[in-house]
Amino acid sequence: MRRYGKHTDEDDIRSRPNRKGTRPRTNIRPAHEDAAEGMVLTVDRGRLTCLVEDRTVLAMKARELGRKAAVVGDRVALVGDLSGRKDTLARIVRIEERSSLLRRTADDDDPYERVVVANADQLAIVTALADPEPRPRLIDRCLVAAFDGGLTPLLVLTKSDLAPPDKLLELYGDLDIPYVVTSREELESGGAADRVRAELDGKITAFVGHSGVGKTTLVNALVPEDRRRLTGHVNAVTGRGRHTTTSALALPLDGENGWVIDTPGIRSFGLAHIDPSRVINAFPDLEPGTAGCPRACSHDEPDCALDAWVAEGHADPARLYSLRRLLSTRERTEGD
Repeated sequence: MRRYGKHTDEDDIRSRPNRKGTRPRTNIRPAHEDAAEGMVLTVDRGRLTCLVEDRTVLAMKARELGRKAAVVGDRVALVGDLSGRKDTLARIVRIEERSSLLRRTADDDDPYERVVVANADQLAIVTALADPEPRPRLIDRCLVAAFDGGLTPLLVLTKSDLAPPDKLLELYGDLDIPYVVTSREELESGGAADRVRAELDGKITAFVGHSGVGKTTLVNALVPEDRRRLTGHVNAVTGRGRHTTTSALALPLDGENGWVIDTPGIRSFGLAHIDPSRVINAFPDLEPGTAGCPRACSHDEPDCALDAWVAEGHADPARLYSLRRLLSTRERTEGD
C-alpha cells in the first residue's frame, strides 16, 4: 500500500522510465571531491592545455559548466585521464573563483566583453619608443583596464636606443607606476631581461602591447630556451608589426618562481565594460573625496566633489588630472 504523507520513503515513489534510456531522472551532480587542481596555460579551439603538478594535460570543458569559459590563468579542477600522454583527454569540472580579471571589448560600442587573462597579479604594458611610435592613449586604456580588473600595472619601454623615454615617462609620473626602460642591445646581452625579471619574481604577469613593440622578444628572454616563441619584424612602410602571437600562452620564468603570459598584439582596446567607480579605487588619495559626488558622477563635471577635495589640500591636483585623463580614454577618438 502506498503512503503519501510526511513520512514517505523511496518505496512509495515510482520513477517513470526515461523514453530515451533507462537512466532515472536526477538533478544531482557529482561533487568531484577527488578532482586534481590545475592551471590553464593556453586555449586552442575548445581544447585547453593545463598544468597539473609537473605535467601538461590536454582537457576539455565539462558539459555541466554551461557557457562559462575557462581562460588562460584560470585555476581549475580536472578529472579523467591526467597522465598527460598522447591522445588522452581530461575534463574540467570546476573553475575556481578568480582573484583578478583583465577584460576588453572589441570597441567602445561593443557590449560583449572578452576575458583576456584571469588571476594575473600585474599587467606589463609593453610599448616601443620608436618603430612603431608610442601610442599614449592605448597605454591609458590598458591602465584603466588594469585598475578596473585589480591588476598592478608595470610600464615596459623598449627600443630606447632609437628614442629617449623622458617625454613618455613624464605623462605617467604622477600615477606612480613602476617602469623599466630597455634597449635592443640590452636584450641581446641579457641586461634588460634581468631588470624586468626583478619586477616579475613570484608573480603572474600578463604582457600586452601593440604588434611589433618587442613583446614576444622580451618574453623569450625571460623564459627557458625550449619554451620560446617565434617572432616577426616591423613593416618599414606601415610601421606595424606582424601578428606572430595568435593566442595567449602562460610560460614559466627561467629559474624563478613566477609566470609570464604572452598575449597577441592589440591594435584597439575597447572599454565599454568599464565602471568609473572601480577605476578610482587605484587612487586612494582621491577616493574619500567621492563621498560628496552626485549619483553616477563621471568625476569630470562641474558638480564633482573632487575639485573641492583637491582645493582643500587632501590630494595633489596632478593626481586628479591623471585620473580624469584616464577616464577620458573611454571616449574613443580617431587613432585609438
